[in-house]
Amino acid sequence: MNVDINHNKLFDDKILEISKLIHVSFEFFPPKNQLMEKMLWNSINFLSTLNPQFISVTYNYATKNLTNNCIKNIQYRTKLKVAPHLTCIDANADELRTIAYNYWVNGITHIVALRGDLTKNNHKPKMYGYDLVCLLKEIADFDISVAAYPEMHPEAKSFQDDLINLKYKIEAGANRAITQFFFDVNKYLRFRDRCAAIGINVDIIPGILPISNIQQLHKFVKMTNISIPNWIYEIFNGLDNHEICKIIGVNIAMEMVKILFNEGVKHFHFYTLNKFEMSYAIYYILGVKAKNEIL
Repeated sequence: MNVDINHNKLFDDKILEISKLIHVSFEFFPPKNQLMEKMLWNSINFLSTLNPQFISVTYNYATKNLTNNCIKNIQYRTKLKVAPHLTCIDANADELRTIAYNYWVNGITHIVALRGDLTKNNHKPKMYGYDLVCLLKEIADFDISVAAYPEMHPEAKSFQDDLINLKYKIEAGANRAITQFFFDVNKYLRFRDRCAAIGINVDIIPGILPISNIQQLHKFVKMTNISIPNWIYEIFNGLDNHEICKIIGVNIAMEMVKILFNEGVKHFHFYTLNKFEMSYAIYYILGVKAKNEIL
């Protein structure tokens, strides 16, 4: 018996709607050697075809030169809008002003402004994210993204204090917030509602981390305040095949995007870990086609 399958019907109307309205951005980290640099550029070349709103590059004081060089290379070699991270840890106001001014005069106008992660040697910081936003706005009219925490910053006294801190950053001039990655969609939605309730009226862009390795996921969770739903543990329990883990991770992230889109979210920020395959696959399946197909 011959069965005529209409492959277009494999994608429902919601996916077709997503493909027309979705926006995407990607986060990378600066490479420390030639092998990592090759991996980074391979990922940038693939993901740039999805026409991202911007790509961000992480930063800390120890890697500031790597970040600056990476930003310059991306700006020189591509037409992408690049957003360097900038942190307050281990840097004084004058150093930050110099870095920011150099970005501005070189045409880099979008910055992800963060306090930064404390290390064992750090004492109580002199500057926070709010102070950095104020400093940037004193220099020029930067387009500023800041961090948000659907499950509360680990150092916050309470959810309310954390929300108020975010509101201060927005009122100081931040244009949007990008969340830490999460796996419970309801926690993001409740967080977004809390933001609206206290007058935060900018986009709260969900940060999505596709799961590629459950052991790696455990390490991230230990470093953050993130909870993992039991059903994710159950899916990955006893699974040690890396390729199968990635396939499952793509499906989990894709379902999160579909649910969030249905709740009104139009922009998603993907933590790529400098790998393109999973993020590319998710958006390709959702119907976001590449401008110039590589595959």
